[in-house]
Amino acid sequence: MTSLSALLAEYERALRYTDELANDLEADEISWRPDEESSSIGWHLCHQPAVAHFMLRNLTAAEPRLDPALEALADSATPERDRGNVADIAFVRDFRRTVAAKVRTRIELIDAGDVGAPTQMRSIGSVLLTALINHEYQHDRWIGEVRHDALGHHLPELPSSPHLTNLDGYLVITS
Repeated sequence: MTSLSALLAEYERALRYTDELANDLEADEISWRPDEESSSIGWHLCHQPAVAHFMLRNLTAAEPRLDPALEALADSATPERDRGNVADIAFVRDFRRTVAAKVRTRIELIDAGDVGAPTQMRSIGSVLLTALINHEYQHDRWIGEVRHDALGHHLPELPSSPHLTNLDGYLVITS
């Protein structure tokens, strides 16, 4: 099993790549949807941390939701036509940073053994981080497709790590 600290570094790498894909885009590009049955880049940017926080708080931390309305919008069970416009991009970026900080803090507590059932939590933390990393890259692929194919922007270089591999065109971590 890959150590939690190594997985946390991979999580940070995935988040940085997402930032590279989105930080130079204009607000209208982030909210652009080709039709009502498609999700904007902004939706993906909200969905990634909404899922991360849902998993974190339900599997390890039992903490309350951060923004129930945003989380409902960012739920993949919400039909695409109802996903509409996301909050302004500064709010979305802040939401992403807040969730990432919560993930970091919780995983560091688990890694230090400063939780109940530390061995069991270490196992859950490893699976959780692997899922969060793979989910981040899954949506990065889709963000990249819109960025490149629809908006005409170049794609940044894919992240590189001995822990990453490409399956069916998607970066995934194997732990």
